Amino acid sequence: MTIRQRIFGPAFGLFVASTQAFAAPKVEDSMAQRLQACTGCHGAQGRAASDGYYPRIAGKPAGYLYNQLLSFRDGRRHYTLMNKLLAPLTDEYLREIANHFASLELPYPPPQRATGSVDALSRGEELVLKGDAAQRIPACVQCHGTALMGVAPAIPALIGMPRDYLNAQLGAWRTGNRHDFEPDCMAQVAKLLKPDDISALSQWLAALPVPAGAKPATALPAALPIRCGGVPEALQPAPGARP
Repeated sequence: MTIRQRIFGPAFGLFVASTQAFAAPKVEDSMAQRLQACTGCHGAQGRAASDGYYPRIAGKPAGYLYNQLLSFRDGRRHYTLMNKLLAPLTDEYLREIANHFASLELPYPPPQRATGSVDALSRGEELVLKGDAAQRIPACVQCHGTALMGVAPAIPALIGMPRDYLNAQLGAWRTGNRHDFEPDCMAQVAKLLKPDDISALSQWLAALPVPAGAKPATALPAALPIRCGGVPEALQPAPGARP
């Protein structure tokens, strides 16, 4: 018998038994469990929150997610909560996070109802499918794929996204509040868009349904119209190419 047991006798035994009974339960140690903190803003399993300002991250190309996590951690993108959450994390751990969310195959919500005018929606459709040669604006499909579901490993989808989020991000690029790896192709494109164009684009894109089972494309039919940072060299245009 130990000294402690001699002093406290049966009371010590009861204490030990009670602490064992109320011991903290074992918690699953997996990426899904560790990333529960993300669901407060991005919704369960990264499906997107209902307020329209936080994007869906489930099923996006892993390379794209990784690049955005790096940009938040390293200060190219500014949102205090994300900046602080990611500040202590290593490149390797950010890649694990990206791979986890990229692997999730989950259904998309119904599209948002378009509220813009017929002219605005026509302009949005034109910009997405054809671009505007006079303004040197490439079509969205030239970079994000004909299905607008993005291209693995580094180009994101444009459908299945909240209208307010699309508006906010295009506006942030246009005003210089969002940055990406150089050359920052989206900043170049967004600065050519007028505010009405941004509204038209987001209205038309948010109203498109996501087909069941849709995934990012594995390739583009042609090279990107302009060079784009963070995208594999195989997709880049020849030097000096113009949209």
